[in-house]
Amino acid sequence: MRKLLYLITLLSFWAVASPLARELTLNGDFVQGGLVVGKTLPGTQIWLDDRPVRVGEEGQFVFGFGRDFNSKAVLKVRFRDGREILKPLKIEKRQYQVERIDGLPPSKVTPSDKFLARIRAENAEIAKIRSIDTNENWFASGWVLPVEGRISGVFGSQRVLNGIPKRPHYGLDIAAPTGTKVIASTDGLIRMAEADLYYTGGTIMIDHGFGLVSVYSHLSKLYVKAGQFVKQGEAIGEVGSTGRSSGPHLDWRLNWFKERLDPELLLKQSN
Repeated sequence: MRKLLYLITLLSFWAVASPLARELTLNGDFVQGGLVVGKTLPGTQIWLDDRPVRVGEEGQFVFGFGRDFNSKAVLKVRFRDGREILKPLKIEKRQYQVERIDGLPPSKVTPSDKFLARIRAENAEIAKIRSIDTNENWFASGWVLPVEGRISGVFGSQRVLNGIPKRPHYGLDIAAPTGTKVIASTDGLIRMAEADLYYTGGTIMIDHGFGLVSVYSHLSKLYVKAGQFVKQGEAIGEVGSTGRSSGPHLDWRLNWFKERLDPELLLKQSN
């Protein structure tokens, strides 16, 4: 009798869980800096901790967890037929490195007052681009390494510049000789192509849709212009040491709106 009751309970659970598995899938890294790509039924509404998440016409969606994201979150899902579920998410915490860089020009560590207006204007434009919510799933092309080289800086590390603690590093640094070609990691629309930003020097920002925006910094040359569409693997510029940089390298970053993600995790997803 107990075996029969157990079998009935198991079958009842499977009848409920199996349709849900078909109606909602989540793939990615549930860790600080991680990106999750999901699929659900068209017309479904989704919130991450009460924050609306764009759901595409075919049911695709993305969300991410920043460097210091909480260890827990809740995904609220409301299907078109009115059914609603709350899915708890557990986000793994990470330990970050501390890096010390000395010998930088003092003006690049602590900007003088005359540069503050420029810095604020540049940061405002960067923030504006990171707020764009394009209804295009260009990110579906996947991710490839934008330049071959030595990993010289990792996501989340705390930098101490000339002895002064600064904001954490939010990208992946790849050291390579000046002039090495940099390619677009993913399909997207160029939203910024500036040759001389104060901190990041030659900088390109690419919109990949659904709030995902990548950044390529310290470039010595730019091959693209704002408004241009690029395909994965297309050359967009050359490695340099412009802006605040201690040597030739590419600083590659990715945001989901204000959440700063770890590009290195994306490469593992694509392999």
